[in-house]
Amino acid sequence: MNYEKELKAALDVAKLASENIMKYYHDGFEVEIKEDDSPVTIADKSTDTLIRAYLSKLFPGYAFLTEESIDDKERLKYDYVWTIDPVDGTCDFVEKDDQFTCNIALVYKHEVVLGVVAIPAMNEVYYAVKGEGAYVVRDGKTTKIHVNDKTSDLNCLVSVFHCGNNEKELIKKYSDRIKHVNKVGSSIKACRIAEGQAEITYRLSDGTKEWDTAAFQIIVEEAGGHVLKLDGSIIKYNREDVVNRGGYIVVNRKENVLL
Repeated sequence: MNYEKELKAALDVAKLASENIMKYYHDGFEVEIKEDDSPVTIADKSTDTLIRAYLSKLFPGYAFLTEESIDDKERLKYDYVWTIDPVDGTCDFVEKDDQFTCNIALVYKHEVVLGVVAIPAMNEVYYAVKGEGAYVVRDGKTTKIHVNDKTSDLNCLVSVFHCGNNEKELIKKYSDRIKHVNKVGSSIKACRIAEGQAEITYRLSDGTKEWDTAAFQIIVEEAGGHVLKLDGSIIKYNREDVVNRGGYIVVNRKENVLL
């Protein structure tokens, strides 16, 4: 299927969302703590509303699953579901380290078919559509991206705020192959792997949900890489349970699934 209209809409609203996020980033915001002890700000909430309003007008027959909206499970009846994290990496946003993203994905029957990851503070956008490759827009120039072929001297990217003991133990276990470890925030880790700048990243916990991984998954896959659950299977979407149980691994090549 051709997703030209959906891609244009996702890119257009990602630009509007980025502008809204940066307005609060520069002007100031208060931090609230949600029931799961994670932070949320007016940037998260207002951007969620902005994206939903924009896309619902253009695609009234599509459902939504977003981090900042109530999930009433009505989406399970739909083939098409917009899956959105308005500000991925809210901790990074609060700390003002520039390493947060806006994630917009379209799921069709449990599979991601379109993904946009905008990095507002860096003015970069990664995107992909199923079967059409992955791209980055930087300095106004669109470039097709691809993972690299490295299987040694690996660069592992870890979360700025969510790198636990399990991740650290695995990195130590495979220190003969993982030679570089760098901290990178939010979905930027996976996008850098898609672009060939690194080879591996782990998240070995239940700490993420569908909206965290959907957009970057198709970008990595269309760039030739892999986003896998720890049993080697591919993450499916529009599930009743939105938690990514057990975590996931992102790699440039399957030979680098070091578990």
